[in-house]
Amino acid sequence: MAIRDRVLAGMSRQLGKPSGPFGRLVGRLLNRGNRAVIQAAVDAANPAAGDTVADIGFGGGAGLALLLDRVGPTGVVHGVEISQTMLAETRRRYKDEINRQTLQLHETTMQSLPLQDGSVRAVVSTNTIYFMPELGAPFAEVARVLQPGGRLALGVGDPGAMAKMPFTKTGFILRPITEIVESLRVAGLALVEDRRVGDGAEAFHVLVCERPRG
Repeated sequence: MAIRDRVLAGMSRQLGKPSGPFGRLVGRLLNRGNRAVIQAAVDAANPAAGDTVADIGFGGGAGLALLLDRVGPTGVVHGVEISQTMLAETRRRYKDEINRQTLQLHETTMQSLPLQDGSVRAVVSTNTIYFMPELGAPFAEVARVLQPGGRLALGVGDPGAMAKMPFTKTGFILRPITEIVESLRVAGLALVEDRRVGDGAEAFHVLVCERPRG
């Protein structure tokens, strides 16, 4: 493998699961580069004071801060992440919130959420599904933990735009938006809106879904 290919493969691994000193840098870069997308996902999920919510694959933790602000001291934010580096950084940064149990962290995947059925009002997850070999089980798990009427705001880069990025050639699974929406439907999540972030046909997608009532 050429040096360039090794570098790109390493970058892809770090984006999927940041680790070590370079992973900490990746987390900070993700917070900065994805801020508008994360803000749009939180806005679309529309959590309120006192809600129980979750950020799945929170990475650098920018979404956790926004959600904690929205739900306030009477709410609970569940942070789900597979990266031990990102979890350690978050434990250091949010000691007070963890001690008050307004922030509860879980080292696990989307397809294995340690949450009760119908216990969560809103879920946000951005730039995560590229690293999932299949979507049925993860989306079904999100549908299970959501309350009836609860929302998922799923942030996904436009596949055309993502395919042009050199680091997505290894380790990324890029799916058509129509395929993702169909997987959500099969899991029991109804698309409410495909909210776009950015300009042009390749703007980022925030797929806003609800678990139907009744």
